[in-house]
Amino acid sequence: MAKSSGRSMSRRGSGRRGTVTVIEDHVSRSYTRNAKIAFWVVAIVVGLLAATVLADKWHPILALILGGAIGAGVALPIAAVIAIWPVLRVIVWWLPEILAAFELVAGFVLLAQHTTLPVRLAVIAALAVPFAFPKVRYLFMKTAWCFISRHRLRTCFAEFIIGNNRASLPFILWARPTLVGESVWLWLRPGLAMSDLEGRLEQIASACWADKVTVERASQSNSALVRIDISRRDALTGRVVSPLTDEITTADDTLIQPSTLVLDTGAGGLDLDDVTDAVVLDTKNTTKNGRPDSGKKPGPARDAVTVPAAHGAEDISDYID
Repeated sequence: MAKSSGRSMSRRGSGRRGTVTVIEDHVSRSYTRNAKIAFWVVAIVVGLLAATVLADKWHPILALILGGAIGAGVALPIAAVIAIWPVLRVIVWWLPEILAAFELVAGFVLLAQHTTLPVRLAVIAALAVPFAFPKVRYLFMKTAWCFISRHRLRTCFAEFIIGNNRASLPFILWARPTLVGESVWLWLRPGLAMSDLEGRLEQIASACWADKVTVERASQSNSALVRIDISRRDALTGRVVSPLTDEITTADDTLIQPSTLVLDTGAGGLDLDDVTDAVVLDTKNTTKNGRPDSGKKPGPARDAVTVPAAHGAEDISDYID
């Protein structure tokens, strides 16, 4: 039994050597079956309707034959589209890249046919100059990551989402760049829920080459519409240059004790025109809560804090021990 199974495995491996599977066998069979069903349903319905209309001017048998021909002619393209939809779906997925490559090649061919070499070099240099600026490269990479994330999500969904016989996966609607990555909107097909994605966030993050991924509902009335936020960097780790540092003036050479707080009202400090009197507070003989400590004697004058009192305010020096 072991030898026979080993031979069978070797035969299977040798038969598949050098081949690439684009569409899975069960997916192809499923779409072929659906195409046959759609052909007969559309052909019968359209044929009967056409025969009913033609029976007013033609013989019923002739009208039935012509109606069947019309129904088959309408049903055949529909069935063909359903049968080849797995291939068309891949083309639709890669349509932006296909169009960009076609425009690039076609544009270069037209440029080569109608211009000289110096003109071609000048045009190519003019197109490449904007990429010398960091902002242009940043915007270009942000847009490119949106397309890359769409493809990576499809690959990830095909790996862990168990679909039905039609292998229906979440439909990716659109994507837009954010400050930390991308946001991708999905439409969940029947049989899928947001919980299917919440349990696979780490796998989605690794598939998208991202730091972390979060998923949440994008609509309050429809649970099928969800949004995936892909984070590739932390916006809070960057340095922010504050303009307030330029406003700091040079302090004098006076040595300030740890228990002394000096509020200077002169140049470089607070400019209060209404300040006329001063109140002396002892910070060394207070507790942590800011209340005076009756068990200790007032400290010397060097440990005092001078706090200006506003003009016309009540003198609180009598309330301070």
